[in-house]
Amino acid sequence: MFHVKLHGQDAMARAADEKLVSRRVKLPKRIVEQPLSQVTKRLLMALFVLFLTVFIVWLDRDGYHDNANETVDLLDCFYYASVTLSTTGYGDIVPYSDSARLINILLITPLRVLFLIILVGTTLEVLTERTREEWRLKRWRKNLREHTVVVGFGTKGRSALQTLLATGLSKEQVVIVDPSTKVIDIANADGFTGVVGDATRSDVLLRAEVQKARQIVIATQRDDTAVLVTLTARQLNRGAKIVAAVREEENAPLLRQSGADAVITSASAAGRLLGLSVLSPSAGTVMEDLIHQGSGLDLIERPAKKSEVGKSVRDTEDLVVNVLRGHRLLAYDDPHASPIQLTDRLITIVRAAPRLLRR
Repeated sequence: MFHVKLHGQDAMARAADEKLVSRRVKLPKRIVEQPLSQVTKRLLMALFVLFLTVFIVWLDRDGYHDNANETVDLLDCFYYASVTLSTTGYGDIVPYSDSARLINILLITPLRVLFLIILVGTTLEVLTERTREEWRLKRWRKNLREHTVVVGFGTKGRSALQTLLATGLSKEQVVIVDPSTKVIDIANADGFTGVVGDATRSDVLLRAEVQKARQIVIATQRDDTAVLVTLTARQLNRGAKIVAAVREEENAPLLRQSGADAVITSASAAGRLLGLSVLSPSAGTVMEDLIHQGSGLDLIERPAKKSEVGKSVRDTEDLVVNVLRGHRLLAYDDPHASPIQLTDRLITIVRAAPRLLRR
């Protein structure tokens, strides 16, 4: 039986004020105007419609009749325009000439409709915002398939995601899970969909559609949290590739037993790279280059080509360092690694190809 060694503070259990009752999916927000700017613009439009109506009535004021004094002055024009555009219509000032009535039909009535649309536009937008968001969420759930779920958007999660994006993964195929609303807001600003909540809970992972995910990256900062997330994720998705990070090497077997396909020991890996750099700074630079996808040299896994079948691993165009045959990982100098078989997957070192930046 393994013992989980705890270390440090976890991004999955941050400040106490980060309440988990707000577990929800947050899609990347579209760029919209500031509320004050929208209100100011609509107010100016409403005033323009009002003054335009006053001007039209003033030009044809002789065609209007005031029950109080029979004449229509500028104040009466403002009064008539106000009560008409607001559809109040007390009937004390009325158009009686044919031209005034025609103008009311062709101009005043459309202006009244436009005025009302402007006034209620903000209210309608607020009422329809929820509907639009629900529609976007339903469409997102319907179209999401074979995506990548990243649990924890700290340093490790961001670095892992940068590597995946460098290999061609699109931001639309990534879902971030984190209990911090602020962190998810940052992820949204970067163009990622986020789920606010504790990933150790199955309902939170279901919101991230983890049952349809192709790969799951678990980058929490506490090893016990990583174990619980791995167990929950594996229960929900038997076929996904799960890669988890732990701080302490002694917890790695427990992560594998919990269902992780690969476990990275962050503290030990950093320590080994430091030690290698001390012994040979150049070798440390090469290793650093290999783990940074998209520049210099890249370490990739690919299927064997038909032209390589039957050849020795030393006769391939790329530098082969390992051969994955079934569940066996063979080193390049292993006698069983050659000849290459059609079902083999080769782990090679290649020159990184330049890629266009994704928006």
